[in-house]
Amino acid sequence: MSLGKKGPLAAIVLMTSFSSASAHRLDEYLQATMIDLAQDLITLRLRLTPGVDVAERVLKQIDQNGDGILTPQEQHAYALQVARGLTFSLNGKTLPLRLAVSTFPAITELKAGTGVISLQFNVRTFLKKGSYHLAYLNRGSGPDTVWLVNCLVPHDPSLHILGQKRSVDQASYALDFLID
Repeated sequence: MSLGKKGPLAAIVLMTSFSSASAHRLDEYLQATMIDLAQDLITLRLRLTPGVDVAERVLKQIDQNGDGILTPQEQHAYALQVARGLTFSLNGKTLPLRLAVSTFPAITELKAGTGVISLQFNVRTFLKKGSYHLAYLNRGSGPDTVWLVNCLVPHDPSLHILGQKRSVDQASYALDFLID
């Protein structure tokens, strides 16, 4: 079947439309965590992206008074709620996560499936030479939640990643590393 002279243009328009439509999350609440190791600080950066079909549920969790405005207090409360769903331990000892940074997109972006909530949690550490086992668990915020987790390559050449293990759904993560 020949598309004639309009064929290439029609194909470009179709591909552009498809890529724009596919950029919006639909029926999942993606919670992606990146772990950044240093001897004195471990940083967890979470990027939370609610899809169009779950955005209203997430917004109701954030906008406690239902006025359609995400106040700084409501944003902070939601970040702490997310933190309560996280467990972080090093060599079997649970360590507290300290909220360092939080940014929230416009409500319209969240409803469109393109808004990303960014949260950064810090864990103060004083790591010395030796082997370490880091464990991270994200209990998420409901049945539509999906997780991703990974560790960044350390900037410090004395830190060596030995291995990573994830549960099938990536809600649970373990990292073994060495400092020489």
